[in-house]
Amino acid sequence: MRILLTNDDGINAPGLAVLEEIALNVAGPDGEVWVVAPAFEQSGVAHCISYTHPMMIAKLGKRRYAAEGSPADCVLAGLYDVLQGAKPDLVLSGVNRGNNSAENVLYSGTVGGAMEAALQGLPAIALSQYMGPLTEDLPSAFDAAVGHGEAIIRRLLERGIWDQGDYRLFYNVNFPPVGREAVKGMKVAPQGYRKDTFFGVEAQISPTGRKFLWIKGGPQHLPTAPGTDAAVNLDGYISVTPMRADLSAHDAMDDVRKALE
Repeated sequence: MRILLTNDDGINAPGLAVLEEIALNVAGPDGEVWVVAPAFEQSGVAHCISYTHPMMIAKLGKRRYAAEGSPADCVLAGLYDVLQGAKPDLVLSGVNRGNNSAENVLYSGTVGGAMEAALQGLPAIALSQYMGPLTEDLPSAFDAAVGHGEAIIRRLLERGIWDQGDYRLFYNVNFPPVGREAVKGMKVAPQGYRKDTFFGVEAQISPTGRKFLWIKGGPQHLPTAPGTDAAVNLDGYISVTPMRADLSAHDAMDDVRKALE
């Protein structure tokens, strides 16, 4: 099996090292694991691509590359430059430091990398590790991902739905903010919504007297609706959410058509 890896925390991120170990086990002794990851952190870039300027790519080692671009850029670089069109069997994005549950999905570069792979017609999984007080004292903050990542990927490959639609299905996996022994299991869960958590800005004045704005996030440990991704994560379960890049509000289509046409 040939597996392509990317992330949004950058080529030197510890979560990427975790994913490399997982991918090597999944690929097997005769498989190939290729890494094309951002040269610098790209958190929050979602599914953006560097459409208006070029990016530099550098080979750092055997099957290991860093690109000055987003995770989606890295997937494109991997497919059409590094692998020269020899498509991988699977694309994995992560393991992100922090959850990509609920509304975080919409901002996530980790999810953006998996989404680009799906748009390219490839099986793809985004993986993220929820952080919290219980992960701070662990030998590895990614302990749940280390302990269960390989099994989740294998289960998805063996039993998951991998369609061939125009907007191909991909998966978003979030590991709960606990150690591996405390993980209660896995639940398929829809994307939730934190009603009282919003991104905003905080202004600061620089030593030169100029105003700068910092993007500021809200609390990450507010539960979403029962049974949705962040809720099951905070209850100790791994969430698996099937997703598509199609943003059409299909549930509202008939009502809007009746109102407007």
